[in-house]
Amino acid sequence: MSKKEIITGKRVQVSFTEQQWVLLSKFKGEFGDTDADVVRSIVIAWLSEKSFITDTVKQKIHDERLQ
Repeated sequence: MSKKEIITGKRVQVSFTEQQWVLLSKFKGEFGDTDADVVRSIVIAWLSEKSFITDTVKQKIHDERLQ
């Protein structure tokens, strides 16, 4: 990720319990090298698993065709 992407990106502050953080820290290296990478990867994986990403894209394509 470039500095420009970091500057233009959105930052979100989240809080985790100690137990949640212990669990998340075990994913370092598998889901990314930094805390932010791990949390971002988990969120994207969850959205993908729940089909939110594909459903949203399909809906936008559908809406564009109607215009």
